[in-house]
This record gives sequence, structure tokens and C-alpha cells, in this order.
Amino acid sequence: MTDHTTWAKPSRRHLLHAGAALAAAASLPLSSHAQASPDLRKVTLRVGDQTGASQGLLRAAGLLDDVPYRIEWSNYAAAVNLHEALKADATDIGSANDSPTVSAIAGGSRILAVASWTNGGRGTSLLVRKNSDIKSVVDLRGKTISPTTRGSVAHFTTVGVLKEAGIPLDDVKLAFLSPTDASAAFGSGSIDAWAIWGIFRARTVGALGARVLHDGVGINSGQSVLSATRSAVADPGKRAAIAHYAQLTDKAYAWARANPDAYIAWYAAFSKQDKSVVASLHEENSAYKRVPVDDTFVARLQRTHAVWLETGVLRGPIDFNQYVYRDLPIASVA
Repeated sequence: MTDHTTWAKPSRRHLLHAGAALAAAASLPLSSHAQASPDLRKVTLRVGDQTGASQGLLRAAGLLDDVPYRIEWSNYAAAVNLHEALKADATDIGSANDSPTVSAIAGGSRILAVASWTNGGRGTSLLVRKNSDIKSVVDLRGKTISPTTRGSVAHFTTVGVLKEAGIPLDDVKLAFLSPTDASAAFGSGSIDAWAIWGIFRARTVGALGARVLHDGVGINSGQSVLSATRSAVADPGKRAAIAHYAQLTDKAYAWARANPDAYIAWYAAFSKQDKSVVASLHEENSAYKRVPVDDTFVARLQRTHAVWLETGVLRGPIDFNQYVYRDLPIASVA
């Protein structure tokens, strides 16, 4: 249950002070014995969660039973909503694909990417109804596609799929809709195809028998980015809690890989779909492995940004080195 505590949005002066504190903290050896370890019992970490999936996985893996700090969860339907909360300082951290993360930064969000995982590009698919006359991507000319929300990973998938097939964006109609509205439009037949992820995809395949026209592999990065507010990273206690939370996420994915039956049982209950439907998603959902927040990671953000520039979704250059925190410490997890 979310605690709706009101938090004051930091002023520009406070953000500058926070940035200075962050720079000072980053220059110190994180394992230095001279530094007093923060008392995590006094820390509340506000975690933004898409559809409740992160909390659900951590709980299924038994990783929330003895967390040394308090977690205040808030659920959001999609990455765009999560990033709005981060921009407004309504939550401290949250995970989303690199596509909406880049879009959020371009939209003025001062977040810092602090950790990342990749599953090799799986997780977002372009769907058509089971009886659709669309048999391949080339049949999408003249059709209406919902890429879900603008700047999302599903939008990125749609652009990439069309480009791969040599179909100009002008040859299709894009209908940007929230996941809930897109689901209703897909079910009623008012859109011909829908690019979507996660629980929404599982429910659509399970309930409607939707066909996967393209699974996004070779187009998407499959990158899950944990972003944080600068004020949270500048706070020693919250920074330590974020490091701990990131390692819990590592352990949750490892648990999912090692315990496929338990994972499938949890995800079937979570998504309200038969085990036979979610079993096919186990491999891609559990394949996420930690990657460094380094020059290669920054280059990935730049490539995603280049696609958005090419398609006219975003404008202007961005130095993504200014939006990453490379020194998140590895916390020990009991």
C-alpha cells in the first residue's frame, strides 16, 4: 500500500547544492573506512514501479522480508508516468527501458541513470489480432498502429520495425494511446496493430489470442535502466539504499532463472493468465543481467537518441554523460 506522504520539490539552488554534494561523494572511495556507514533504518526509499511488477517479483523471490530500510511503493501504468513522477520528485527511483529514459531526459528531467540490466532485446512485441489479414510487416502499409505512448519502448519498436521493412512512417497512421486505451482499441478493432510490453502483452496474447508480428529482437536494446533523482543520489543514506535495491534486483532475476516453475506460478497469478500463456515469457523476462553504467552504456543512450532525432520525435543534442552516475556502490545483501 502506498504511503501518500507529501514531499517538497527541491528548488534550483537546492539541486545545485545536491549536484555539488554528489560530485564530492563520487570523488571519495566508496569503501573508505573513514566514512561512517549510513543508518539505513532511518531511510525511506521511494520506489516507482510499473504495474507493480518489480515489487511482485522481489516479493515472490522472498527478497523483501528483511530489507534494512523502508520502501514506499508507488505504481504507474507506463514508463511515461513513472518518469513524470521522477521529474516532479514524487519518487526517488524507478526502472524503465532506455527509450523512455532518453525521452524523459530530452523533456527536461534531471534524472541520473544509476544501474542497468539487459535481456538482449526481447520484451516488447508488435501484435495483431489472431484473425487479422496482416501476415507480415509489409502488410502494415495504410494500417493504424498504436505504439502505445510517444517516446516509449513500444514507439521505438514500431519505428524500428517499419524502418527494417522499408515502410515510411507516412505510410501508416500512428495512434498514441495509454496502455489501457490501446488495449480497448485493439480489442474493438479500431487499431490494426499494437506495440506493447510486459503484463499488457501477456494479457492480450492470453485473452485475445493475439499474434506476435515482430518480437522486437534486433531493434530494441532490451535495456532496463534504473533512474534516480539527483537529490536521492546526493543523499548518502538513500544512495546506499539504492545500491542495496539494485543488488536485490540482481538476485530477483537470478531467482527467476533458477526457479522457472515458481516464477511462472507467480507471473500467472500476477498477470491473471494461464501458466501456459506466461511460460513462453519466462526466458525473456528472467534473462536480465546487470551491465556497467560506463561508456558503452552512454553510447547506447546516444544511439537511442539518434533514432528519435532521425524520426523527428526529439530535437537537439544531449550529452548523456551528464545523466549517468557511474559509481553506485555494491551493497552486501543478507
